[in-house]
Amino acid sequence: MAKKRTPEEGAKKVNNPNVMGLRPEVLEQPITETLELNYMPYAMSVIVSRAIPEIDGFKPSHRKLLYTMYQMHLLGGNRTKSANVVGQTMKLNPHGDAAIYDTMVRLSRGYGALLHPLVDSKGNFGKVYSRDMAWAASRYTEVRLDPICAELFRDIDQDTVDFVDNYDGSMKEPTLLPTTFPNVLVSANQGIAVGMASNLCGFNLGEVCDATAAFLKNPNVNLMEYLKAPDFPTGGELLYDEAALKQIYDTGRGSFQVRARWRYLKSENLIEVYEIPYTTTVEAIMDKVAELIKAGKIKEIADMRDETDLNGLKITIDLKRGTDPDKLMAKLFKSTTLQDACSCNFNILIAGMPRVMGVGAILEEWTAWRMDGVRRRTYHVMKKKQEKLHLLKGLKKILLDIDRAIKIIRETEEDAEVVPNLMIGFGIDNIQAEYVADIKLRNINKEYILKRIEEVAGLEEEIADLQDIVNNPGRIKKIISQELSAVKKKFAAPRRTEIIYDYQAAGALEEEDETPDYAVHVFCSKEGYFKKITPQSLRMSSEQKYKEGDGPYLYWEGSNRDMLLVFTDKQQCYKAPLSEFDDAKASVLGDFLPTKLGMDPGESFVWACLTSDYSGHILFFFENGKVARVEVAAYQTQTKRKKLTGAYSDKSPLAAALHIKEDLEVAVTSTEGRCLVFHTAALTPKTTRSTQGVNVMTLKPKWKVESARPLADTTIVNAARYRARSLPVAGALLKEEDRGEEQISLL
Repeated sequence: MAKKRTPEEGAKKVNNPNVMGLRPEVLEQPITETLELNYMPYAMSVIVSRAIPEIDGFKPSHRKLLYTMYQMHLLGGNRTKSANVVGQTMKLNPHGDAAIYDTMVRLSRGYGALLHPLVDSKGNFGKVYSRDMAWAASRYTEVRLDPICAELFRDIDQDTVDFVDNYDGSMKEPTLLPTTFPNVLVSANQGIAVGMASNLCGFNLGEVCDATAAFLKNPNVNLMEYLKAPDFPTGGELLYDEAALKQIYDTGRGSFQVRARWRYLKSENLIEVYEIPYTTTVEAIMDKVAELIKAGKIKEIADMRDETDLNGLKITIDLKRGTDPDKLMAKLFKSTTLQDACSCNFNILIAGMPRVMGVGAILEEWTAWRMDGVRRRTYHVMKKKQEKLHLLKGLKKILLDIDRAIKIIRETEEDAEVVPNLMIGFGIDNIQAEYVADIKLRNINKEYILKRIEEVAGLEEEIADLQDIVNNPGRIKKIISQELSAVKKKFAAPRRTEIIYDYQAAGALEEEDETPDYAVHVFCSKEGYFKKITPQSLRMSSEQKYKEGDGPYLYWEGSNRDMLLVFTDKQQCYKAPLSEFDDAKASVLGDFLPTKLGMDPGESFVWACLTSDYSGHILFFFENGKVARVEVAAYQTQTKRKKLTGAYSDKSPLAAALHIKEDLEVAVTSTEGRCLVFHTAALTPKTTRSTQGVNVMTLKPKWKVESARPLADTTIVNAARYRARSLPVAGALLKEEDRGEEQISLL
């Protein structure tokens, strides 16, 4: 193998003649040596000093900007012009004002790229979800540090982190910021270096604090129990894929799907998209939709426009008559970035070396670094107290003979001999003697000296406690946990990105076109046996079969494409299209709903209803006399989930339920034998499924609501006797003629 040449040996002189004479001498160098000597230092500089974040969650440009603002007293102070901050930051960051201002924009509240913005901004800072919305120049905008930055700089002056010289050695700057929470997991960060990149998605601050506290107690904890999924400032819906997320949590690499949130306004026949994936922009979505329309792949859209204003993002899509909004959105999710993949690459600098780590490894590195910071802070405070204790011990010796100390000072002829004479006279060291010599004349009274000496015992206890903290990792972890709890209590916010556990892939709705549409008769027994029978079959045999002790309960006429909503005693709602049930005959028992729908163990069927378009309302009558009126649309989900929790209030057992398309009079009876008739127009509709409702019937402690039925379906003759003028009321006792032959049934 040939011996490797040095650059000096590898370079050779070349003289090239030209018309004007001879050119200057040119050095030739092998490309491998050029890369090694020139390109590699540049590549390492980009990786270590520019593009990859460190364990505190910041790149150098972020850290320099925030520390400059901290030094300018912009934490808790008034805002200042952005141009002022940019100019000051150039003392630490020589990359130019444009690059610094771009960094500030990304950290700002106005831009909205972070779940917890670090810069409190005023003015136009653009928007993360817009490609074309430019931010104003730095001379027009104003900034200050957001209150959460107090957690980034806490105890920075107590030796928690190292400081180094800036580029010209004129001032010091921190190598890291002593964040009291894992900001590296909270603040999204993206960077492209040379030969590698980093892409950190953000997580909810409250979940991160909980996960870190649990990790401190048990490093083997299942983090997915606490850290549910990533969270984004632009909201949207995250399609939960446990395997994909587990891969990201374990390895730091992977991807998951996020899609837009939208609503359909039936009255105006349009769709409003109000949250989009973090990885795309409004303009990119509209450009792609326009391309699809031009290519003839989408024909349902009449018009599309960006109506984003001060209230936030909004893309409005006008639909052509007869368009199914669910099917259209399924197409758009499949063909545009309204549903987009978010890739993760958790590449972080650890001790100057890039490492791709999972969430557990990141928390391990962060807790180790944070424990060292708390230990350094505690040691710094302890050393200060030890120095003070040392001075007070010297003062204590002076207390034994104040007059003698005064005499020594008075009889010393030269100023330089005062300290040595006090050291000799009282057996104290140079530092203690300097402290005694500098005491003011008015403070040499016994009262002052005794008060100072009384601090000695307290200081000794504090120092012992601080020393124990320094030596005890368990106590340091407890301190970190307490700080995390305080951060969560003060700054945590609800998730912005909704986690969708049960969902259908984009385009699955198109399969509904193949569902046959025909009329059916639907029967449901008291115990939950369900039958779907065609009119032809019912004409041949109409006598229904039931188990012993069971009987008829609910009956509907509908279509095979209708949706069945089944409610259980666990306040859950199971949704199933009628097309999923086989056509049956009257002579069979039918499908047992708890088994067919896969209900939880011990869960029982309570009531059900049928809907084709989620119109109308459901009235829930509770045993405590309250009634909740909930829109059927509240049970409609874009993801076609089959199971909804919190289907109705759990504050009182359900006595009855009614599905109404229009307002009518309802008769409610209690176990006391009282009856109340009221009009449902008196009840305000709610979109919250678990609302407790309003009080309609006042009951004595031992009585409860027994049943509720439309007045037209009852045997009540004298309705005026029971009709309420105002709610709530106790109702009137039922007369014999109003009871009929049978007592009103449960539902």
